[in-house]
Amino acid sequence: MTNDRHNPIEISKDEFKKIGHQLVDSIADFIDTIREKRVTTGESPKQLQSIIGTSSLPENGRPVDELLSTAAELLFNHSLFNGHPKFLGYITSSAAPLGALADLLAAAVNPNVGANILSPIATEIEKQTIRWLAEFIGVSPNYGGILVSGGNMANFTAFLAARTAKAPENIKEDGISNDKTPLAIYCSKTTHTWIEKAAVLFGFGTKSIRWIPTDATNKMDNQVLEKTIRTDLENSFKPIMVIGTAGDVSTGVVDDLRGIAAVCKRYDLWFHIDGAYGIPAAVVPEQKILFAGMEEADSIALDPHKWLYSPLEAGCTLVKDPNHLIETYSSHPVYYNFSNDEPLTQNYYEYGFQNSRGFRALKVWLTLQQVGRSGYIKMINEDIQLSGLFFELAKKHPELEAITQNLSITTLRYVPLDYLPGSQENETYLNSLNEALLNELQHGGEVFLSNALVKEKYCLRGCIVNFRTSKKDIEEIITIIVREGKKMHQKLQQNPAS
Repeated sequence: MTNDRHNPIEISKDEFKKIGHQLVDSIADFIDTIREKRVTTGESPKQLQSIIGTSSLPENGRPVDELLSTAAELLFNHSLFNGHPKFLGYITSSAAPLGALADLLAAAVNPNVGANILSPIATEIEKQTIRWLAEFIGVSPNYGGILVSGGNMANFTAFLAARTAKAPENIKEDGISNDKTPLAIYCSKTTHTWIEKAAVLFGFGTKSIRWIPTDATNKMDNQVLEKTIRTDLENSFKPIMVIGTAGDVSTGVVDDLRGIAAVCKRYDLWFHIDGAYGIPAAVVPEQKILFAGMEEADSIALDPHKWLYSPLEAGCTLVKDPNHLIETYSSHPVYYNFSNDEPLTQNYYEYGFQNSRGFRALKVWLTLQQVGRSGYIKMINEDIQLSGLFFELAKKHPELEAITQNLSITTLRYVPLDYLPGSQENETYLNSLNEALLNELQHGGEVFLSNALVKEKYCLRGCIVNFRTSKKDIEEIITIIVREGKKMHQKLQQNPAS
């Protein structure tokens, strides 16, 4: 029986092949020439709005080949390219080309990876991906987990599992506001802002967060941590979790995870590691010592779209006992016919926030197989070495001050020859100069760096999670920073008000 329904959204086989081949050719050319492009055009929202126009929603459709051609032109010519070799900005990696093809394949089949019956093979692929990620970083493959959109969601997912496991049982029914024992959470003052979001959104309030100071190496001071926990217990607070950071976003420092694990064990607290950026470096033999103690963690957040070079979106929550996720998120309304009766059946809606879920695992699963452990060791180690080179070149240059270097993050600042750091007046000026310089660099399009505030110094920050970046790029970036730093210093001297 032929399909006699005609609709405006279908594409014939021949047309799909034709426009698909054209798009793949365009993408291949884009990837092949990305090095020759500017990192960004630096266009303003007003300029971009004028390009796409402000017309109302179209009443009638347009040809697909025309639409895709227009969309490709817009994206290829008016984007910031985090796949560019001189993109060292926020922690978004240069994405594996295989990941783009994987997303196309996943979207074509469009499984809903919320329940096993809706996504039989996709569910098994995600289960295997979770196991491989645990093996990759060096914890037990018995950790369970779920793929999510990114670091915020990975940490949120673990945060609520910790609440279920360690807060009083009546909270599920009575809520936090009706519990007479205030809860307390502990983390370094350098912890990512997700923790503030979690405390607000999940009813704890920001006053529940104990911001533990860092030591001379910028790691959480575990002696202060334990003292703070004891003080809270004496004052009738209920400590429930400690968050260790494995690669903080500003400087890349890894907390003393083994020491935190020991504190958590002594006081029966949930030990969570925010490893969204840094924990994949544990695969590198020379770096593994930094992550000692992570195998004691109750939960770990990591982002394949950061240092595993996956396209957005791909975050992951790993939990030592995955039953904590089920206890937190599982529900069984009458309209769910998603049985767990068969052995090994897993329904991912019971593991996190989402019911309907896209097939994020495919791009991670395929790239792990394409690259293999040894390939990742090579690429991650090269990123770390290039960061070291960036630091050393800055250290040697008379107009640059190298500040920190950890994992693949280097911080530095431009210091004119006639401005010695030290005095309050000069430090204030250097902070203003480097902030203005960063803004100029980000809009200029030659290189894209971000910022960090390290011991009150406003720094330029380069994070290398980019398999396209080379030694030549790092050397050229140093030249660009110094050249533009001189220009900005001259501009500010001539017009201080600017």
